[in-house]
Amino acid sequence: MCGIVAAIAGGNIVPVLVEGLRKLEYRGYDSAGIALLDPALTRLRSVGRVAELAAQAQGRSAPLGIAHTRWATHGVPNEKNAHPHVSGGLAVVHNGIIENYAELKQELLAAGYAFTSDTDTEVIAHLLQETLKSAADLLEAVCRATRRLVGAYAIAVLREGEERIVVARHGAPLLLGLGVDGNYAASDAAALLQVTRRMIYLEEGDVAELRRDGVRIIGADGAAARRAEHESTLAADAVELGDYRHYMQKEIFEQPQALAATLEMIGGAQTFSANLFGAAAPETLRGVKAVLIVACGTSYHAGLVARYWIEQLAGLPCSVEVASEYRYRVSVPDPDQLVVAISQSGETADTLASIRHAKAQGMRRTLALCNVPESAIVRECALRFLTRAGPEIGVASTKAFTTQLAALFLLAATLAKQNGRLTAEQEAAHLAALRHLPVALQKVLALEPGIVEWAGLFADKHHALFLGRGHHYPIALEGALKLKEISYIHAEAYPAGELKHGPLALVDRSMPVISVAPNDALLEKLKSNLKEVAARGGELYVFADADSHVEEEPGLHILRLPEHYGLLSPVLHVVPLQLLAYHAALVKGTDVDKPRNLAKSVTVE
Repeated sequence: MCGIVAAIAGGNIVPVLVEGLRKLEYRGYDSAGIALLDPALTRLRSVGRVAELAAQAQGRSAPLGIAHTRWATHGVPNEKNAHPHVSGGLAVVHNGIIENYAELKQELLAAGYAFTSDTDTEVIAHLLQETLKSAADLLEAVCRATRRLVGAYAIAVLREGEERIVVARHGAPLLLGLGVDGNYAASDAAALLQVTRRMIYLEEGDVAELRRDGVRIIGADGAAARRAEHESTLAADAVELGDYRHYMQKEIFEQPQALAATLEMIGGAQTFSANLFGAAAPETLRGVKAVLIVACGTSYHAGLVARYWIEQLAGLPCSVEVASEYRYRVSVPDPDQLVVAISQSGETADTLASIRHAKAQGMRRTLALCNVPESAIVRECALRFLTRAGPEIGVASTKAFTTQLAALFLLAATLAKQNGRLTAEQEAAHLAALRHLPVALQKVLALEPGIVEWAGLFADKHHALFLGRGHHYPIALEGALKLKEISYIHAEAYPAGELKHGPLALVDRSMPVISVAPNDALLEKLKSNLKEVAARGGELYVFADADSHVEEEPGLHILRLPEHYGLLSPVLHVVPLQLLAYHAALVKGTDVDKPRNLAKSVTVE
């Protein structure tokens, strides 16, 4: 992984490739490269940012080429491991992981091929070169060679003497862009908005040939295939930074609009309707006896909040699984269980595999909560709900998380309505609260000046502890994740009641303790936990509701949210934690949008 751009056109495609890579920088990467054909093969590679590669490509011109940003999986980040990889006059770029690369490498070494990198991708280049000895052309060679690959891949290939690019995908995203005087491919539509809005989303096992005047697609069965063309609705300026310092800052402040867009369909609604989740939802949700949520990272934390809502409102047992664990453990299938997959990108490899695993066990009631309409997880599930957060460029997820929470509350309320557990008064109150949510969140953003001051107080610390209770414990988990992701401060989260079972041993004045203190049924319990920290000399930073009656004193710093928001309080309380992580990272001078070692769209295991 992590990003692919390919282009063949009547003019110079080098600026298209470079700009496409810039649009994919948000995915995370450690090196970049380009292969150009005009007519000989030219390869440029660099370690570091796309800007360094752009400097190398300055003044270059070619009618076709492939480009890549790499996030290291096999081999350290250096120039020899950067893509494209070549074999003879052939070049390939690749996202994903080839699981049988070692076996193929031994075979190719025996055939006389020399390897110059530590990557699994170089195996693909040499395998294609070997296959070309008996294949009619590059398209046939790619079709035949990819059948031997085990694992996940999206690849783009070009070869001297052939005026075409061949691409293929299995388990990693790849789409085509249809232009007036050329055709394109990329990992993400954002990379191609500069040249076209006409997109084709390739399906699993597809191989496609791109020529200047058209495209041809071969399906997994080896037969010619037709795929639907889509008009991208993504606004070009949606992926621009504008007046903000970082994408993460922009996306934090876009959350009121993102929530309003996600909840637009209930603007005038008088009831929670199953049809919010698709035309088939009334039938699919009927008779659901339990809910299973599979997700990774931040999306997993959203699922943990949803467990409280689903069990409290709908009266249904709900389990939440880390997707990378669920897919490999022996579990008990239940055909009456609704399986919910949560993913910002819709391409998260472990979450996608978990849905397929569940379906293989006979659990066909599946729902995707996702931000990308044509993603693999959306296509895999029977039902879908699209969060309308817009493009999220910063690696540390913010607006995707809060819109996921809104969607999950809609699901919990819908299931409650279906199960006869929602009175008319409760239903009206929940709908009103959801509609007011963007306004309430806008007020929370006004806390930023006080958060900036706090960030300066503990940005030099090496460890931090986050506390929460009930459905705010997952919010503490999310706050800790944000801080460690972008400031590199080691942070852990615990249910506040667990302090005395171990974490209290770590508390002293050098370890800040951050807590969310909503005015709910567990507030008095939480106050007792805060006293335990204060008694050990701990420095407390508390985000409290205006009416929670937690008072400031030496060693106890308080910022008050404007209002208590009941069951939806987690949506509001997470935002100050996002801002705290952001401003701590600013003080530390870390790369906020592209934290080290992390990628945005995790399409490999």
